[in-house]
Amino acid sequence: MKKVLVTGSAGFIGGYIVEELLAKGYQVVGVDNYSKYGPVKKSYDDNPNYELVVGDVQDVELMTRLLEDCDHFIAGAALIGGISYFHTYAYDLLAQNERIIASSVDAAIAAHKKGRLEKVTYMSSSMVFESTDRWPSKEGDEREVPPPLSSYGFQKLAVEYFARAAWDQYKLPYTILRPFNCVGIGESRALGDVEIDSGNVKLAMSHVVPDLVQKVLKGQDPLHILGSGEQVRHYTYGGDLARGIVLSLDHPAALNNDFNVSTAEGHSVLELAETIWRKIKGPDVPFNYTSDPGFEYDVAKRVPDVTKAKELLGFEATTTLDDMLDEVIPWITNAVADGTI
Repeated sequence: MKKVLVTGSAGFIGGYIVEELLAKGYQVVGVDNYSKYGPVKKSYDDNPNYELVVGDVQDVELMTRLLEDCDHFIAGAALIGGISYFHTYAYDLLAQNERIIASSVDAAIAAHKKGRLEKVTYMSSSMVFESTDRWPSKEGDEREVPPPLSSYGFQKLAVEYFARAAWDQYKLPYTILRPFNCVGIGESRALGDVEIDSGNVKLAMSHVVPDLVQKVLKGQDPLHILGSGEQVRHYTYGGDLARGIVLSLDHPAALNNDFNVSTAEGHSVLELAETIWRKIKGPDVPFNYTSDPGFEYDVAKRVPDVTKAKELLGFEATTTLDDMLDEVIPWITNAVADGTI
């Protein structure tokens, strides 16, 4: 039974990753300092193959000790959020995430020298394609197009340079994965979220799906959408992302390679909004919306080429937007009723 260390294990995507690892028979060590959501309960907390270490990823001594006893390292810890985060925490997203990735890689290099740690799997982001002029965006384009304008996108591109530099100098094996627009349950209001007016309600969270759902549930009519609504995204189910991430751990084609991890199906924000509206209000209530001024870094299109993951890893994200929303809407409905959103 291989052992995997996951940083950011109490986070949104981290929760899906840990669940998938345990389901596939891995032992898992999670490291999280609860900085985003505070202490949270997870379904796997009492699983005998799961150990949670409440600690700071920037503690290189702690991380080195833990990694020396692991076969894989999924480096997922980061300050992360949606579009409002890019502006509210422009400096912290750069500075803090650089400290996190540098400490993580320092520890991994030291642990790899001891012999057990096989590879680091780095969580990058679709935002490395922020400034692209070509769609769908394929692996390698991030080195040919202008660099991202947001500090978050720029730092995620830096994560990829860390991965390749650690291989070049220290022969630390890597896989780079770029998730696209994760959708699922388990995302709460972050402790540092700044409330932003959006019509007659506050933005609940910085990601579009939970935000639109809570607005409709609270009766907002017309529905307020950031920007024109023509922005195109590939909303990918958290369980699908986790499946692709875990699949890549021991797959020989993933060694020292990079992949977009995403659904092939894209939707505009306006399409998403109307789908949510219909699921909550039914087919007969007229869909009304209005556009609020968008954010500077709200990219018009993020469209991935998913051919490489399909051909080399045999991975496809198969969950439809309808199925994702059928899971997410009841979860957010309960959160609104509880007053947590």
